[in-house]
Amino acid sequence: MTQQTSAMATPEAEDRGTVDLRSDTVTRPTPQMYDRIASASLGDDGLDGDPTALELEAEAARLLGKEAAMYAPSATMANLLAILAQAGRQEVVLAEAASHIYVTERGAGALTGAFYQPIAGVDGAMDLGLLAQALEPGRNKLRTGLVCLETSHNNAGGAVLPLAHMQVVFEAAKGAGATVHLDGARMMNAAVALGVPAAEITAFADTVSLCLSKGLSAPMGAVLAGPASTIQRARWHRKLLGGSQRQVGIAAAAGLVAITTMVGRLADDHACARRLAHGIGRLPGLSVNEPQTNIVQVDVSATGFDAARWEAELRKLGVLVRTWGRNRLRCVTHRHTGEREIDVALDAFRVVAGRGDGTPAG
Repeated sequence: MTQQTSAMATPEAEDRGTVDLRSDTVTRPTPQMYDRIASASLGDDGLDGDPTALELEAEAARLLGKEAAMYAPSATMANLLAILAQAGRQEVVLAEAASHIYVTERGAGALTGAFYQPIAGVDGAMDLGLLAQALEPGRNKLRTGLVCLETSHNNAGGAVLPLAHMQVVFEAAKGAGATVHLDGARMMNAAVALGVPAAEITAFADTVSLCLSKGLSAPMGAVLAGPASTIQRARWHRKLLGGSQRQVGIAAAAGLVAITTMVGRLADDHACARRLAHGIGRLPGLSVNEPQTNIVQVDVSATGFDAARWEAELRKLGVLVRTWGRNRLRCVTHRHTGEREIDVALDAFRVVAGRGDGTPAG
């Protein structure tokens, strides 16, 4: 390793003095990513293409089982581009009611001109009866242009959609003349949890977005994959939105390392999440989900402290979490939270649990 690369990689080994469970977005690039960045071939992605971005796009398309792929600055933009490319103005975009696209991203309707309609679900899986009703044609009823799925599902505590459910949704959408987009920001976590190649999941979607950061540890970026004609339209919309970048191979290089070397280790994050959930669930007044991937949701309503108080008390002890509603915390494991960090977090939870008065936090 060169002296320059070693200096760049210093944050990788830096002791931050805290256990950061706020999100897997806090992961830092690996030394291999810094090496790949330093040697990346670069071009102008807005003109004739950046060679490293093109390499990433080809590898992502292969991995995801799609004809083509495109780099995007973020998974949020990738989702928006998928909608712009597949849903017309004054058409309906259906999404599970707690999904990221509906809860957090539907403000993009001001840009897309589409109408976002929620479908109630359980553990991120939309109610199939309600979906069928929404897809039915009717007089004066707007046409559904796109159905959106999400796996793993953020607000459902990292739940993974069963492939059988995805197949039913895909076939129902096709029967109604709609396309399907998969918000796969953490889809590699879902693939590892199911023990299947990513392409087995994406077979039930026309397009799919994949975040390159989060558990995969690239510093930024996402890819959108799908049919070549759809990706071509999305690429035009990306330029319209200011998402075309110049020597983007600097970021794409890290993304290449992410999708080729970082997927298998996600199982370690899942194991740490189970270890964390098991320990927290044994504490008085606390209840947790049974994590399928790397997200642990903690219900603190019976402890006497609300989520904001829990977050503040844990922070004093060097453990960072996020409030997820008035009485819920979210903890996300990642490659910087191994067994030692989970033990530190559990010790902090025990200390704070011992301070509560046992009355509901209301």
